[in-house]
Amino acid sequence: MRYVVTLVLPLLGRPAAPGPEAGVWASSHRVARDPGGGPPVGSLPGDVTGAGGMARALRGDIQGLRAIAVLVVVAAHAGVAWLPGGFVGVDVFFVISGYLIAGLLYREVDRDGRFSLLGFWSRRARRILPAATVVTAVTVLTALSWFSLLDARQVVADSAWAALFAANIHFARQGVDYFASDLGVSPLQHYWSLAVEEQFYVVWPLLLLACLGLARLLRRRSGQQESGPAGLPRRAVAAVLVAVTAASFAWSVLHTAAEPTAAYFSTLTRAWELGLGALVALVPATALRRLGRAGATALAATGLAMIAVACVVITGATAFPGYAAALPVVGTALVLVAGAGAAAPVTTAVLAWGPLRTIGDWSYSLYLWHWPALVLPAGLLGRPLRAWESAAAVAAAFALAAVTYTFVERPFRDGRPARALGVRRALVLYPASLALVAATGAGTWWWTGERAEAGDNPAITADGATHPDDPDGTVALVRASVDAARERRAVPSDLSPDLLDLRASVADVGECDYATGVRRLCPRGDLDADRSVVLIGDSHARAWIPAFDRIAEEGGWTAYYLVMSQCTAAHVVVAPIDAERPFTECTDFHDWVGEQVADLDPDLVVVTSSPPVNGVFDGGERYEALDRVAPLLADGYDDLFADLGRAADRVVLLRDVPKSSYDPGTCLTTGSPDLADCSFVPVERSRRLGDIAVTSARLAGTEVVDPTPWLCYQDLCPVVIGGTLTYRDTDHLTTEYAASLAGALGRALHMLDRS
Repeated sequence: MRYVVTLVLPLLGRPAAPGPEAGVWASSHRVARDPGGGPPVGSLPGDVTGAGGMARALRGDIQGLRAIAVLVVVAAHAGVAWLPGGFVGVDVFFVISGYLIAGLLYREVDRDGRFSLLGFWSRRARRILPAATVVTAVTVLTALSWFSLLDARQVVADSAWAALFAANIHFARQGVDYFASDLGVSPLQHYWSLAVEEQFYVVWPLLLLACLGLARLLRRRSGQQESGPAGLPRRAVAAVLVAVTAASFAWSVLHTAAEPTAAYFSTLTRAWELGLGALVALVPATALRRLGRAGATALAATGLAMIAVACVVITGATAFPGYAAALPVVGTALVLVAGAGAAAPVTTAVLAWGPLRTIGDWSYSLYLWHWPALVLPAGLLGRPLRAWESAAAVAAAFALAAVTYTFVERPFRDGRPARALGVRRALVLYPASLALVAATGAGTWWWTGERAEAGDNPAITADGATHPDDPDGTVALVRASVDAARERRAVPSDLSPDLLDLRASVADVGECDYATGVRRLCPRGDLDADRSVVLIGDSHARAWIPAFDRIAEEGGWTAYYLVMSQCTAAHVVVAPIDAERPFTECTDFHDWVGEQVADLDPDLVVVTSSPPVNGVFDGGERYEALDRVAPLLADGYDDLFADLGRAADRVVLLRDVPKSSYDPGTCLTTGSPDLADCSFVPVERSRRLGDIAVTSARLAGTEVVDPTPWLCYQDLCPVVIGGTLTYRDTDHLTTEYAASLAGALGRALHMLDRS
């Protein structure tokens, strides 16, 4: 313990007085000040003075590289067709951040034999938090003004994760969650990369401290005397960086192949990009002296060409990051190496061009503003932006970036606030940022709750005696609800589920969430029953589980729910919703389901499923056009019903529910809608693909149950029936309404008959 205290305390260093941040020295005349990383964190300062007034020259090639990176990101997000891979600009920033931040720490250690951890984090706080907090708060308030109450609340939740620098974890979870697929893109989604960099800023200095402590311990044990600052143990640091970078790259390749969306947001799959930048910063100046102007120019030109090729060749369909990220990442490393030598490459004259340097100054604020500037208007309009609208949004982002850089970034980095915030005071910015975002979010949450609970409108009722074929009055209530919509009656005030909890109305699958790779059975219902039912399908089948739970308990059935989100029941090769690749996990699940049904020998198998959400593969080609999908889907259902007919006593197709063309939750929480505003006519494509399943079932002699009369009447589907919300998004039933259909479904399936 004594060794730990003795070694660590000197490494933490003395609290630094306000003053200029450490520089990144490339030569006697080309220097870059502490930038705090690259967008999402790293925009190099545009001025040439530090908080203490000391002049600092700026390394123009890094400024220009930042400008290019943020420009391609903005262009790609704005829909520039010939830059589909512009999002790799974020990877460029990761490498730059690793290079600059690591270089600052290296130089401090070489100079003093240690570095101030508190000083480092306080500089990051002044650099990152003010602008990020302003953009977050403005985005939340704008969402409150422009979005539906539900969507505004979602932005509040996103802002909390963004403020905690955990947005990448949040959006990775949402990305692999099919039940979030119908939600609009968050205006704060770009904060995922800010989170990755901030996590790097926490972990990397601690790793460096460990290296310094270990090196000091080894020196003392070997009897070496410390006559002055020991300097940076380059071999130890390089060994750690190589190990971390290699492990992260390997994991990036593996994880991208298995879970591309989660991998895209993961710090573990991106750490190698920052690590490579930190490795480049370890290259000593002596190793670059012989590079020469021609060699440096060749390196820089090659690196820039690699970044350019990545922007053009990489698309949204590319498995990324994985192997593909090596193209822009290695290219950036080459540009950084080339610019660090004694002879400036010819490319520096281009990268240091005045307008590019200005955009480099604004790059952090521009990155923060560009995404909400594009997403918020699209959410307000309820459609993608047209070309001229995107151009106007980008122009607005540039204007906001200039203002934010001038009045927020620079004062907190170099102005009076920076001089007033010493090391310890600057750390207060973290809780202050959280408090401001929390206050903004809490106010928004309260206001949306007040709006949603306003009014005292009664639920819809159906008058008259029940029909023998409709003993629960289900169909009668649907018809009464359609009539109420046509009369433009007010939306009932007391809804089930609560309107603001609508999107959380997801059926529970317990420990058997097969989308996570689980492969075992979880029987439910009456576990001692002598009758069993197996439900097969995707998330639409999952939505029926509350009804089957009630039926199984009341009718005496053991129920098995073999459902997997995004995995259409038909034996076709589909693509997952977030990628244009064969969904092999679904194909494997089909095989496993077939084996389980054969082993269980159930009394009843019920199949219900949505059409493929992202096309169907035929060989190596993916098709989305109806005329190409239809025959493949028909063959897949033929194969499914043939297999089930051999394995089960009785098979029933529960036709897929009608689909809406818009989200009912958004409709019901925007403005002051009546029932007619949010009722819908079923989407034609979904209806036609549903007919394919019905035709295939009837040809195979499989029974068909159509739930449409429990949801629609005369081609109009109300989203409120009685006082219950029917859909939680465009095509998934709420758990509450599904449970209310237990009687109607149980009778239709003859599961409540004891004979």
